[in-house]
Amino acid sequence: MTNTIRVALAGLGFGAEFIPIYQAHPDAELVAVCQRSEGALTTTADRFDIPGRYTSFDAMLANPDIDAVHINTPIPDHAAQSIAALRAGKHVACTVPMATTVEECRAIVRAAQESGRNYMMMETVVYSREFLYAKQLVEEGTIGRIQFMRGAHHQEMAGWPGYWEGLPPMHYATHAVSPILALTGTLVDSVVCQGSGRISPELTAKYGSPFAVESALLTLRDSPVAAEVARSLFETAREYVESFTVFGEKATFEWEQTQGSGHVLHVGEDPRPVEIPDFAHLLPAEIAPFTTHGVYDAETNQHLSFTQGAGHGGSHPHLAHEFLRSIVEERPSAIDAPTAANWTSVGICAHESAMADGARVQLPDFAKVPA
Repeated sequence: MTNTIRVALAGLGFGAEFIPIYQAHPDAELVAVCQRSEGALTTTADRFDIPGRYTSFDAMLANPDIDAVHINTPIPDHAAQSIAALRAGKHVACTVPMATTVEECRAIVRAAQESGRNYMMMETVVYSREFLYAKQLVEEGTIGRIQFMRGAHHQEMAGWPGYWEGLPPMHYATHAVSPILALTGTLVDSVVCQGSGRISPELTAKYGSPFAVESALLTLRDSPVAAEVARSLFETAREYVESFTVFGEKATFEWEQTQGSGHVLHVGEDPRPVEIPDFAHLLPAEIAPFTTHGVYDAETNQHLSFTQGAGHGGSHPHLAHEFLRSIVEERPSAIDAPTAANWTSVGICAHESAMADGARVQLPDFAKVPA
């Protein structure tokens, strides 16, 4: 394989953020885009001068000149499209979550194994500048031994596309789960979860999930550290926040709890405000500027990834870079299929626990998925 990866991008809402990144990346050539609406597809493809244009995902997969597909379509499509792309011999990057059932997660792991192609779940939080800063604190010893982890993601989803309505909170939990597991370097073994509060009958009817908030305790594999995760999606008054806290022996890093209040490093009993640096220096110069600006920067055309979450913390170019380099270097991606399956299944199994009055649910070992 040459070092130039020919990439196709499916889904051009949030997905359009990645167009200029792939076009500028020294290892990539963006050869095609896919969107169901032909008018919107043409507008975006014309704007960025992209030659390949598809309204059919399957037709795009039939193109032998495409090496890799980056999927940014609605959640219900992720599993089937990932499996189809892998079976078509394409490397796959997919936005979160990986799938909506444990069985789908298994099927994607199996498809990746059988195809020999790379899979990467494009989880933004673990490439945000806040996470990279906390990772640095852990690696340099500032935190000391990690003693406890907490993740949270609270977001009001009213008015979003219909498939979101009534979604169980933990079915979209990777933003809260991923920093816990990436910083501790382990996976979740089992989960216990409680549901709290009630949403409207109209929302409950969509998925059969009544809870306004779900809160889970995670048992980490081969680790003395425990963790908790809280999620809400509807009818809970709270400013948007994706956050994690690392409780350490020497210091504790706490993500700001309201926008603009500032991140805090507790050293002993002394809380200190900290400025989070950008980590563009970790990237090729061609894509480094995209940690601070993107397609939707203009006030008249801001995507929610910017208005709610500050552009996913500068993560987009880091994600694309890791995906491409894993292909070029012929190694698993940082968030490969077994890892993504565990991170995603934490939330799926947590909701199962909540629906069973807090019964403990064991996660599968996705590294041992049979061929």
